[in-house]
Amino acid sequence: MRIATFNINGVVRRLENLTAWLGESKPDIVCLQELKATDAEFPHKAIEAAGYGAVWHGQSAWNGVAILARGGQPVLTRVGLEGDPSDKQSRYIEAAVSGVLVACLYAPNGNPQPGPKFDYKRAWHDRLFRHASDLAHADLPVVLAGDYNIVPEPRDIYPTRSYDDNALVQPESRAAFRKLLGHGWLDALRAIHPQQQLFTFWDYRRNRWQRDAGLRLDHILLSRVLADELTDAGIDRDVRGMEGASDHAPVWITLRD
Repeated sequence: MRIATFNINGVVRRLENLTAWLGESKPDIVCLQELKATDAEFPHKAIEAAGYGAVWHGQSAWNGVAILARGGQPVLTRVGLEGDPSDKQSRYIEAAVSGVLVACLYAPNGNPQPGPKFDYKRAWHDRLFRHASDLAHADLPVVLAGDYNIVPEPRDIYPTRSYDDNALVQPESRAAFRKLLGHGWLDALRAIHPQQQLFTFWDYRRNRWQRDAGLRLDHILLSRVLADELTDAGIDRDVRGMEGASDHAPVWITLRD
């Protein structure tokens, strides 16, 4: 089973990029983030034509998450995280696919920090942790995949001081990611590539793609039930270099069927 996560940065605008990658890579399950489309605008017919069923939770102009299943239909189990009834941002969706519970998330960026956006980021990650703990204790085969908007370690960002004040690298952000790992979740990409410097995002500005000045923001975490089934993981870097590409590249893993 091949599972991927991809911050598409506008699913309507980058539909051609998405369907080309789906045809080339043929992942069994895909988590999409930053749809930047309402529910009505989500291009489900084109995605169905590419061979995928989908569930989605859209939002106008920004945010939005979706889960795709090749040759099948995901069974929606949850939209949103509990703990803040006032939060209307479309950042979390969960579905059952082929015996696996798949959670797709688009965590808040948190900039500028300090300030209310960073406070929201921290509170959102606290809510994610509480729900992830419930899933872990249930001893289920679960995938937590998406754009966490956290650079876990200094080696997950190119050498620079320009991000020192950025919410993505703050101690509180990194602590939130470590807290998940400390409760049994496996960082799949790092498990397969323990020493390699890995990037999944390259800003459009200042020729960062051309200079390979990237960050690792997109992560796939596995519950204990699935950790032993992991066989491979990687990043489809070439997708970032396509005409009109998202500023993120897809991250993928393979599990024993």
